[in-house]
Amino acid sequence: MERTSQVIGQSGAFLDALERASRAAALDRPVLVIGERGTGKELVAERLHRLSPRWDQPLVVMNCAALPETLIEAELFGHEAGAFTGAAKTRAGRFEEADGGTLFLDELGTLSMAAQDRLLRAVEYGEVTRIGASRPMRVDVRIVAATNEHLPDKVEAHEFRADLLDRLSFEVVTLPPLRARQADIMVLADHFGRRMAAEIGWDRWPGFGPAAVDALMQHRWPGNVRELRNVVERAVYRWEREGPVDAIEIDPFQSPFRPKGQSPAASAAVAAAPSTPAREEPSSGDEVAACEVGPSDFKSRVARFERELLAKSLADNRFNQRTTADALGLSYDQLRHALRRHDLIGTVA
Repeated sequence: MERTSQVIGQSGAFLDALERASRAAALDRPVLVIGERGTGKELVAERLHRLSPRWDQPLVVMNCAALPETLIEAELFGHEAGAFTGAAKTRAGRFEEADGGTLFLDELGTLSMAAQDRLLRAVEYGEVTRIGASRPMRVDVRIVAATNEHLPDKVEAHEFRADLLDRLSFEVVTLPPLRARQADIMVLADHFGRRMAAEIGWDRWPGFGPAAVDALMQHRWPGNVRELRNVVERAVYRWEREGPVDAIEIDPFQSPFRPKGQSPAASAAVAAAPSTPAREEPSSGDEVAACEVGPSDFKSRVARFERELLAKSLADNRFNQRTTADALGLSYDQLRHALRRHDLIGTVA
């Protein structure tokens, strides 16, 4: 994907985040970029680099979650030949590759405590030591890190070093999720639609019909801009009629042969189960209600209602946790506990 595609937007929250990144670019300090998957964290890292005095030096990208823990330190700091099994020759690490430029560490929250210790020393003193080497070497690297996790929570859980977090968060740029950028949904959709139409050879871009617009605007976009792009491109390439594209498939994994929400494995299990004779329906309305709503069903319904209430209140309050807590009559700590219980922490900007 062209990186310029994700920078498109006109909503206030998105433009504020870009402005903050642009202002921080000129200062040679670490920046922490926070946002859900698909919000464009790597794009902001590139913006920070291109607008900085280091723009003509390397921008080195490393996804900390893409490598096993045993290889992270060797990847970051390099190794000498024979330092460990499989290290046949000396290899420079990402810090050395980024010397003079910028090192972007994506998924920072997945780093092991040991790697965090070495990263802190590199950031504090500008020195790295290859695995198996006896002496450190100087490097001049600006760190830009990104995560979709709430690192203060990981600090409290003793899973992330507080001193490293302090060192890396000179500036924090929070990217809003797409559901908080309603004004940008159709702007982005139109951009992706035009690109796809040109790619498959359409003479012109007819735009979207009302049904498609409604579907795009109503979806919550948990995958953010990346998900929107996939949905739009799939809709355009499947459209074979004249006029505006007016059919949108949000979930391509929803099979017509199984109930909505049921996994393929569950469908197969149902199909393989032996059939049982139909049970006579209870004659009493009270008995029917008792059969339909058991204790476990009651609990699941209450939990589902609570989760939906939390999610809606967050959206209504622009994902500001303190405002949301006040609106719900909860303390900040009570709200945080509820968000963790319903796995909604990742939806908070």
